[in-house]
Amino acid sequence: MDALPGLPFDNSYAKLPERFYARLVPTPVAAPRLVKLNEALALQLGLDPGALASPEGVEMLAGNRVAPGSEPIALAYAGHQFGNFVPQLGDGRAILLGEVVDGDGRRRDIQLKGSGPTPFSRNGDGRAAVGPVLREYIVSEAMAALGIPTTRSLAAVTTGEPIWRDGELPGAVLTRVASSHIRVGTFQFFAARGDTEALRLLADHVIARHYPEARESAEPYRVLFEAVIARQAALVARWLLVGFIHGVMNTDNCSIAGETIDYGPCAFMDAYNPETVFSSIDQQGRYAYAHQPSIAHWNLARFGETLLPLLAEDSDKALAIANEVLGTFRQHYVAALIGGLRRKLGLFSEEEGDAALAQDLLNAMTDGQADFTLTFRRLGDAAADPAADAGVRRLFDNKPEAFDDWLPRWRERLARESQDAASRRTAMHAVNPLYIPRNHRVELALAAAAEREDYAPFEELLTVLAKPFEERPGLEAYAEPAPPDQGVYRTFCGT
Repeated sequence: MDALPGLPFDNSYAKLPERFYARLVPTPVAAPRLVKLNEALALQLGLDPGALASPEGVEMLAGNRVAPGSEPIALAYAGHQFGNFVPQLGDGRAILLGEVVDGDGRRRDIQLKGSGPTPFSRNGDGRAAVGPVLREYIVSEAMAALGIPTTRSLAAVTTGEPIWRDGELPGAVLTRVASSHIRVGTFQFFAARGDTEALRLLADHVIARHYPEARESAEPYRVLFEAVIARQAALVARWLLVGFIHGVMNTDNCSIAGETIDYGPCAFMDAYNPETVFSSIDQQGRYAYAHQPSIAHWNLARFGETLLPLLAEDSDKALAIANEVLGTFRQHYVAALIGGLRRKLGLFSEEEGDAALAQDLLNAMTDGQADFTLTFRRLGDAAADPAADAGVRRLFDNKPEAFDDWLPRWRERLARESQDAASRRTAMHAVNPLYIPRNHRVELALAAAAEREDYAPFEELLTVLAKPFEERPGLEAYAEPAPPDQGVYRTFCGT
């Protein structure tokens, strides 16, 4: 076959020393078949969708061919997994093909996930099943449509080969796009080895790639730490504002670029409960919905520990700097969360009691077992027309009086805003989605694909989620929570 054209790789991470990664090519598969190509993303990346969808392109997306300019590597990293430190993890089933510079001038990684064993596989097969691949495709693209920083999905390819977990499953490969795949765990890998030279090289690489403003500072590594904290605090706040639960916030799943990465046991809440857990392996609720801010803070503390040799030569001074910077997390997070809650409630000015007003609504939602997404969405209608109050109240079927007690306070607060009702409704609907990846809808799409090779539910769900804020006739069922017999309470990482 001819070489595959149209992939303008411009690799930088592969130029770092060899101890940062392992060089290897993906393991070929038997019969690759393209399930989904994200043509809009391909164009944004400067890639030719036609070339990617060609037989040669599908061979590359499956790992059977290496495109010109690609320098395939598996990245080394460590990480705290559920609080326990593992000094070597790394890309056990993923290979970075290379980097491209997109139409906006941003450098983006192109990685194959499920592309075979690597030196970091720890006796695993390095493969992925079609279910987890399509789950990541669905949820990552839904997050992008919601405006939340995230890795993206460029393509999903089935392999024509089975993989074995609890039973036989069809195999697949995901092509993932990220601003980078550098994690807190990447820094931990070198810190655990006392490799200060590598830490400095890695930090300088991150600054050049993600935080160039730090280069102008007399304390570049302090500015780097400050910037990563600000991005992570804002990211986690945005998760909470849409009811998203990552499920496995290990330090190796904490992106230095501030993107949501590694969609394993993740889900969106239906009924609001701050202690909601979806991960089948999170037995203690470490990564429950309401714990995510404190876990992000904990992960960033681990990042700060790795930077200590770079922050100052004197260890006491370095620790003082790290603690001072880490102390800014809460103000960044609270500002992002309260600002977002104000927008969700239709408040455009700031008053001292706004945080309490929002928290009291959340408490009422917990008592009433009200659906998180629909409550905020219907409040937008109620903000324009009090006759719509009843539609919100019906969601609090376990304790409607909790909503009744809160409603007059919200009305009183809205009365002090200057916007007209129609403008307020429009603004609220622009931040309160109607369609999210409801767990039961995701599971139905994955089951159809894995059990019957029927990708129509997957395609339809993607179409709905591409415009999460826009109400469309005929899609009412996609806005509804799961029926009682279809509730999905645990999800799995699929490794």
